[in-house]
Amino acid sequence: MVMKVQVTRTKTAETFYIAKTYRDRETGKPTSKIARRLGTRSELEEMLPPGTDVMSWAKEEAKRMTLEERELTRKVTVSYDPTRQIGAGARHTFNCGYLFLQDIYSALGLPEICRDIASRSKADYDLDSVLSRLVYGRILEPSSKRATHEFSQELMEGPAFDSHHIYRALSVLAENSGLIQRRAFERSKALARRRCQTLFYDCTNYCFEITEEDGFRRYGPSKEHRTNPIVGMGLMMDKDGLPVAFDLYPGNESEQPTLIPLEERLEGEFGLSKLVVYTDARLSSAANRAHNSRGSLQFVTTVSLRGQRKEVRDWVRGPKGWSCAGEAGTFDLDQVRKAADDPLTPEKTRRALFARTFYKTMWTSLKDPATGEELGQNLIVTFSPRYRAYQSSIRKAQVERARRACEDGTAKRHRKGPKDPMRFVSSTPVTEEGEVAEERILSVDDGKVEEEASWDGLYGLATSLDDEDVLGIVKVAAGRWQVEECFRIMKGEFRARPVFLSRRDRIEAHFLTCFLALLIYRILEKRLGCLWTCPEIADTLRNMRMEEVKGEGYRPLYVRTEITDALHEAFGFRTDFEIVPQSQTRRILKKTHQKASITTRKRASRDSR
Repeated sequence: MVMKVQVTRTKTAETFYIAKTYRDRETGKPTSKIARRLGTRSELEEMLPPGTDVMSWAKEEAKRMTLEERELTRKVTVSYDPTRQIGAGARHTFNCGYLFLQDIYSALGLPEICRDIASRSKADYDLDSVLSRLVYGRILEPSSKRATHEFSQELMEGPAFDSHHIYRALSVLAENSGLIQRRAFERSKALARRRCQTLFYDCTNYCFEITEEDGFRRYGPSKEHRTNPIVGMGLMMDKDGLPVAFDLYPGNESEQPTLIPLEERLEGEFGLSKLVVYTDARLSSAANRAHNSRGSLQFVTTVSLRGQRKEVRDWVRGPKGWSCAGEAGTFDLDQVRKAADDPLTPEKTRRALFARTFYKTMWTSLKDPATGEELGQNLIVTFSPRYRAYQSSIRKAQVERARRACEDGTAKRHRKGPKDPMRFVSSTPVTEEGEVAEERILSVDDGKVEEEASWDGLYGLATSLDDEDVLGIVKVAAGRWQVEECFRIMKGEFRARPVFLSRRDRIEAHFLTCFLALLIYRILEKRLGCLWTCPEIADTLRNMRMEEVKGEGYRPLYVRTEITDALHEAFGFRTDFEIVPQSQTRRILKKTHQKASITTRKRASRDSR
């Protein structure tokens, strides 16, 4: 294999290339391909020092590239001495999975943001090194801050800080949390599609392993039914499932007042406008809906149909006046239910019926609690035969459990939880003569079962949108599950809780690193085509280790899989050769530190060997 200079001449220009000549493995015939375009003579004369001979310089470049290519393709022989001990405390294996995270971290401009913050705070440690290792550790090896410093030693690039610097850095990061969120959001637009006209908002809380509360960590209703003090988090997510911003609030405060301040942040600091914000029923206070009915804001929220006024409940359960997308006329739900339940209905007809969604709308009252102004809202009710069948099957199993509990005497407590089978049980104190006595008979109340069954398949939304595409609104609202998934990832795979920090600023910085880890993971997930789950991706990155071969490079120790192939294809570098030479390793490290956007697949194939 040799690199040679090729020159093409036209009437207007003389262009220099470096061509790679080699022997084709299949045909055995010599061939060549362009490895690099150097430029036209005029371009090179402007770039090179005055008096430089262009052809001589091009030949030197070809010679240099030939030596580099031979270094990359030469066979490596390694010898080991069975009589020599390994060095005490010396590391020989390192994690290389973090390089894919580092590529996104750098593309988000976070190193530059850290340098700007550090220059103002006069920090005497590497803030970028601290933040990056906290983010990588949260994905690859979630643990304490001190343990994260120890884990950082296992990366191919060790940490440029001591463990005590982490806690000092947390305070600095907390002071600049809003700035970091905003600038990371701006940079993320170049890395992934961000449809921010539609946003989803939800809240959760995180527990602390303490028994006494303070001003920030307070006792409150835990989502996980824990008895420890908690801190609440409100997370805003875009239509593509990527986090936009977050905020924290004391655990004893209601989550409803947290929506409006975060929306004002997005409009003022992030420059977002004409937003449609989707929430669940817990966040749909009258104040929030009134605020999002004015200006450029709109709201869509789930509502409890059973909690509506009697006339609205009767309208919801009324069988007449239902529409179906793409079909003319109205439908009677009694006939739809009868066809769905009839065993004589042909299977093809049943499948077509279960694929339909019926709906009807009503403009209902909405008053601004602050001003008393009548604003109004559009109530959308849908009915799905498939959803009805699912709810019916779940309740059937619960009723059977309740009957068995009544028969064997284990139904001792009358519970009212929305998912508890005992909600169908009624207790009647009687004697043999039918008089009131202390003895109680527990039995399933068929009236409660029938009442709940009458709501099967129904789903309600309230919105300020006056849109004819009702099912389009319903379809988008179904994307709220991605916010729940974000919380599950942070609490599960990233182990964001329990939190072992006490100062408020450090707690805020902890959740900032969790937020950035989630953003980076989501972008990585999109790059891989959303084909694998979070545990599969995280385990793959965690297990990608390489052994250092002194003086030669790094040898992969992990199993090559579909995920590792997809990672290398998506990010434009490969670590899965039998050995990665030192020069190639330096190129990979340099690439993952570049601020430029993530490498495309076309460039990936060009840069691979």
